[in-house]
Amino acid sequence: MTRDTRIELGLEELRAVTAYAVACARLVLPVFEACRPADMRPSAAVEAGRAFADGARRSRVLRECAWAALRSAREAADAGEIAAGQVARAAAAAAGAAYLHPLADATQVKHILGSAAHAARAIELSGEGEADGHLATLRDLATPLVASVLRRYPAAPPGGGRVGELMRELDRTVRGPGVTEDPSR
Repeated sequence: MTRDTRIELGLEELRAVTAYAVACARLVLPVFEACRPADMRPSAAVEAGRAFADGARRSRVLRECAWAALRSAREAADAGEIAAGQVARAAAAAAGAAYLHPLADATQVKHILGSAAHAARAIELSGEGEADGHLATLRDLATPLVASVLRRYPAAPPGGGRVGELMRELDRTVRGPGVTEDPSR
């Protein structure tokens, strides 16, 4: 017997997940802009995600902006601007959220919560406070529709360092009571 690994996922739900990721990345864009004001790639990725969330078609622009924001993240990290690098990763994840796949795979949770986890890490690294204190704000940005989508997927996967820890904490709080890790992992 084969287990069905498909998840029901409509366009409205995909737009809601992307809107959530965009809202999380927008919160921390000022951290990036303070360090690297001439680099517009992260804000372009956030805007591409916003356009999709607002009704634009999913297009290669989203992918191109996400890849550009990832290049920006690497450049910021290479320059020792680690918090800015995390902001750029949050922006890349905001554009990439539009590519959440309807597969029952824990790695897909990164499309839902990746932007929020990187935003929390950026807050932590920027010295603006403990990330845990900001997790409630990031959790509250998630609409009931986003939480409903998240509950269809397995719990966030293990690993990923501090960002992974933050993602799993967000997973537990956004998803709500009853989240269990897969014991086979």
